[in-house]
Amino acid sequence: MSRRALRWALSFSFLMVGLVTSAAAQTAQVHPEMIVSAQWLAEHLNDPKVVVLHVGEKSTEYTSGHIPGARFLVLEDFITGEDAELPTADKLKDSFEKLGVNDDSRVVIYTTNWYPMAGRAYYTLDYLGHGGHTSLLDGGIDEWRAEKRPLSRKPPKIVRGNLTVQVHPEVRSLLDEVKRISVDAPKATLLVDARPEKRYTDGHIAGAVHLYWQDTLVDARHNPVFLPPEKLKEIFAARGIAPGDKVVTYCEVGLQASHMYFIARYLGYDAAMFDGSIHEWSHMKMLPLVEGTALR
Repeated sequence: MSRRALRWALSFSFLMVGLVTSAAAQTAQVHPEMIVSAQWLAEHLNDPKVVVLHVGEKSTEYTSGHIPGARFLVLEDFITGEDAELPTADKLKDSFEKLGVNDDSRVVIYTTNWYPMAGRAYYTLDYLGHGGHTSLLDGGIDEWRAEKRPLSRKPPKIVRGNLTVQVHPEVRSLLDEVKRISVDAPKATLLVDARPEKRYTDGHIAGAVHLYWQDTLVDARHNPVFLPPEKLKEIFAARGIAPGDKVVTYCEVGLQASHMYFIARYLGYDAAMFDGSIHEWSHMKMLPLVEGTALR
């Protein structure tokens, strides 16, 4: 081969590698390990490294029947105040350690209460740096019961864990950042309102698109399993959310938004959550909202 031909061949190879790399960068990578089935959990209940967390507000929700071995994570142990913001990292570390969470724990979360509470628990562990070892139970306890799997009323014996906290502040969007996105959104950054459609049309942050968290489930009331990833991608695409975009979710106080944050992360998007949400934006800071619908 001549030197000229060799140089052409090398240049073509580098060009093709660059094109492939660029295309890969624009393709969101689904993380199937973030969702586990009732079958998977049943097969791993006796694994000492699997920690199942039952999220709820009242102990009666737990004592009336929980997945065997599940530990009760009280809502107030990982949110604080009426605005439902994150407590300090030390407080969160204590909350999860007292439930036996260690650095090598595989955490599985479900709730018998409002579904986004499970997503909020995931978001919190992701914020603390443990998201890569945390999953949601597909369909929650509803699916567990539908498959006629056993429940328990006895709390397990818990040995306090040792969790190394590595806070990821980038997953928590604060007011000033959301203001910048709303006023002059970067092309690849998108605000996503996870509330019901009427709440969105009654008033949303300027520039935000609407994607109700329940639209990511087969049936939020009767069959709350997640839609297949290809269907979820279609829903995102229909809202103008493209592979490679950064997604910043919000709702009223950061619960519905946590569910949508989970979905975005599951689909491989760079995601953050506006913890203050509408409560901080409108009720505390009196910033304006936009009525009606919006297109990207």
